[in-house]
Amino acid sequence: MEHNPDCRTILVAGATGYVGSRLTRRLLAAGYRVRALARTPAKIMGRPWAEHERLEVVQGDVLDLPSLSRACRGCQAAYYLVHSMNPANADFAAADRCAAHNMAAAAAEAGLQRIIYLGGLGEAGDALSPHLRSRAEVAAILRAGPVPVTVLRAAMIIGSGSASFEILRYLVERLPVIFTPRWVDTPCQPIGIRNVLFYLKGCLECEATVGETFDIGQPEVVTYRRLMELFAEAAGLRRRLIIPLPWLSTRVSAYLIHLITPVPAALARPLAEGLRNRVVCRDMRLHELLPQPLLDCREAIRRALQRMREHDVESSWRDAGRIPPAEWATPDDPAWAGGTRYDDCRRIDLAANVDEVWKAVIRIGGTAGWYHADLLWSLRGGLDRLAGGVGLQRGRRCPVELYPGDALDCWRAGRVERPYFLQLVAEMKMPGQAILEFRLSELAQGRTRIELAARFIPRGMGGMLYWHAVSPLHHLVFNGLLRGLGRRLQCPVLRGPESVPRCRPS
Repeated sequence: MEHNPDCRTILVAGATGYVGSRLTRRLLAAGYRVRALARTPAKIMGRPWAEHERLEVVQGDVLDLPSLSRACRGCQAAYYLVHSMNPANADFAAADRCAAHNMAAAAAEAGLQRIIYLGGLGEAGDALSPHLRSRAEVAAILRAGPVPVTVLRAAMIIGSGSASFEILRYLVERLPVIFTPRWVDTPCQPIGIRNVLFYLKGCLECEATVGETFDIGQPEVVTYRRLMELFAEAAGLRRRLIIPLPWLSTRVSAYLIHLITPVPAALARPLAEGLRNRVVCRDMRLHELLPQPLLDCREAIRRALQRMREHDVESSWRDAGRIPPAEWATPDDPAWAGGTRYDDCRRIDLAANVDEVWKAVIRIGGTAGWYHADLLWSLRGGLDRLAGGVGLQRGRRCPVELYPGDALDCWRAGRVERPYFLQLVAEMKMPGQAILEFRLSELAQGRTRIELAARFIPRGMGGMLYWHAVSPLHHLVFNGLLRGLGRRLQCPVLRGPESVPRCRPS
């Protein structure tokens, strides 16, 4: 297949995901025209490569057949990099089945020449975990359609931002003694994200891969115990004591992962269940068709850590999923709110230019903290984590930049309009919906006003009581945050912080 700017379009379903985001960028660099399918296009439009002349971003959902059919029209091939394993889906397997049937039907209707699907390793049988069984089921559904399908089956993907790698990282970094279920000695054959992307792109250019299924992995078969040891070595940590507990259930281990790592229980449990299955390659033919240097586990871990130290994490599991809707952005409040909306608005004037202030605002959260009352923020995040929420542990993908859809502790970036407006949408568990808005305005040369607005739509009486319970802390937390921005910038406060009746609407 000739890859030049004049070739027909390649559809990437799952373009905002961990693998899809990276693949889209590489396809563009290789000369392809790419149509990126996203439920929330704003998550792509904020990326550095979003203005590429050969990129087309379309709004759609694999669970919505008409929108998927429109996205497929005019495309030559499609990458299917979608899975429904997230906290919003109680039955991810059912959602995956529906999405796969839609993809097969839309591809056939549009006359696509092929589909390339990234699935999971694992041999069929009653012992196969629900997650891996669903991955295999999706492959079978796609292959049952008339469009030829290339299936790549991978085990754990090692790379900065990968959910599996994040679990490994946080467990080893935070626990000198690690208690695990029996799966710690299960054989697996991981693969570096760099190698995965090379294979995905290469399949598009190799006709011999059409309609075939390939296992992909590094040559060495290791155990999860060995991966923990390799991570400790690469990170310069002392050797960890790893103690398997045969009676430790998957449910308990998933909840421990939820508490110790940023990965929520809804995602940790299916991943943990999959760790009990032997996931090794049986068919390495793809390496003969598309030869490349395969990173061993030690080198893949080293590179992932290096990316993190350099703040160069291209994509992350944290950023998958929808941007929660800000229903107060419409003229009518939702019916369940009873027409009630609470606002707490404050402002401060700083002797700094707007670009400097913006850099401090978008670096909030994560390792930088919240510039004031971090103990209270940690307490709120800890309570949320205990209740099954996201808490503060997931941090942020990059400490110096922020794009729409990026996760930021227990918030998600909704709107990012550099250098004047940032909207954060709360994802913590609460009886209502909340946003935090930062609005910057340049009063004069070297003088900037920050307006900070906390907005909340309560859900019933519980939500109203919640607002009145936490609002007394706002003076301490939000005024301190605004002063903290001034301290961060080492600039004088010209006025404030002070409460204002109501900030400008979003």
